[in-house]
Formats: sequence, C-alpha cells, structure tokens
Amino acid sequence: MEKLLGLPINASAHGPELDHMNALVHWLMLVLFVGWSLYFLFVLFLFRAGRHPKAVYEGAKGKLSKGIEVAVAIVEAILLIVYAVPAWARRVADFPPESEATVVRVIAQQFAWNVHYAGADGVFGRSRAELVDAGRLNFIGLDPSDPAAGDDIVVQNQLHLPVGKPVIVKLTSLDVIHSFYLPQMRVKQDVIPGMEIPLWFVPTMTTPAGEQWNIACAQLCGNSHYRMKGIYAIDDQAGYEKWLADNAPKPRAVPPAAPAPEPPPAAPPHG
Repeated sequence: MEKLLGLPINASAHGPELDHMNALVHWLMLVLFVGWSLYFLFVLFLFRAGRHPKAVYEGAKGKLSKGIEVAVAIVEAILLIVYAVPAWARRVADFPPESEATVVRVIAQQFAWNVHYAGADGVFGRSRAELVDAGRLNFIGLDPSDPAAGDDIVVQNQLHLPVGKPVIVKLTSLDVIHSFYLPQMRVKQDVIPGMEIPLWFVPTMTTPAGEQWNIACAQLCGNSHYRMKGIYAIDDQAGYEKWLADNAPKPRAVPPAAPAPEPPPAAPPHG
C-alpha cells in the first residue's frame, strides 16, 4: 500500500489502519475524478452548439445528479464515522500509562527540535524560560539547581526510541506554532506555545541500517522553516540503552585532595 500511494514505509502499530483509510479516500477520489470527467465529456457532446444553437437556462431536470451527490455524501460520512472518528477516539481513550512507556519531551523552537530525556532517575528536571541559553547549550532552560536535572539528557535535532514499546512524546514550543511530523510513525501534531500536547505510538520495526528517518516540521514557522528538521531512529533495547549511556551527562571529575603537610621534625632534647 505504501508504494501504491507513494507513502514512506510504515513502522508503527496504528499505521496500517491509517493507510487503509487513506487508500479508501484515494479510491473515492479516483471514482469521482473519472466519473465527473466522463460526465463533463458527455455534457460537452450532448449540448454542443450544433445541436443546441440556442442556450437553455432551465438546468438539469433529472434526478441522477442529485442521487450521485447524495451517494458521495453517504460514502464520505461512512469514511468519517466508521473509520476516522473511531480511530481518533481509540488514540485518545487508549493512552498508555507512563510507567509502561518511554516518555520524552520535545521542545520546538525556530528552527530546531530540542529533545529532553528524564535520565536514570526517570524524573524530568525543572526547566524555566528565563534560563534558555543556546550559547551555553541550555536549549530548554534546564534548571541546574533542581536535583532531578542532574542526570537529564538534552540533545538537539536527534531522537532515539526503543522498538516494540509505547512511546509518549510531550510537545511544547518556545516561540511559534510548529508541527511535529514523523512520517514512518504516521504521527503529526501541531505544537502550540503555552500548551503541552502529548501524542503516543508504538514503533514496530527498527530503522534499517544505512537509513535516516527525518523529524519534519509540517507547519510554516518562519523564514528558515525549510531547515527545521532532525533525525530520529528506532533502536532495539540494547542499542537504545547504549545511546542513553553514551549521551548521559558525564560526572564532573573531583580533583584529588591536597596531601596533608608533614609535621615539623621534633626539637632535639636539651641536656
């Protein structure tokens, strides 16, 4: 189905359902395109000037056109009620508990994706807007005085996730509206300033060797929107844990304590 519709490979659990609905919509559009094209040619022939030199303004009197319009409306209602609404409702109602998922924060900005992992303690450190400082690589304003922030991992334009486990991405923005789009995961969500918007999916395959999957911004967000893209990868569990370990904050080296001064030699006895 992906090749037929020109879609990227599907690598998520909910992707086949969306691709199926997408295919049904395209089939409906194909039928309408062919049908209306044939009807257009038929009308051109039937009402040609040689046969009807004088224009008639009464319009069509038959019931066929109205019946076709009603049939198209019914098919569109079926696609909406039977496929689209239930699929959306399941995504909202079946949100996995965070204890059973990989939870990641993604903070959008012009023109980059900042990715925040909670670290070994599983607790996200506090972040404050006034602490954002790209020069010091504090892209999200992580508060160094918060004990939970010490082991947090913050990277830019790269996202790593484990395969076969629910993923919850909490989306926020530092500036304007963006749109977080992972084509292979079949997820796309607007990112609104002042709001934290969660989305979830389950990756079903790892990123093939030698391939790069892109994080895209699907919302025009400024004059450099074209370069707002990152790379994401789906790893096996061992590879994911290795990536976390490689990117974890390195503990600061503690300088060795200075040796204690030697006591002065004892004075010789008087005698």
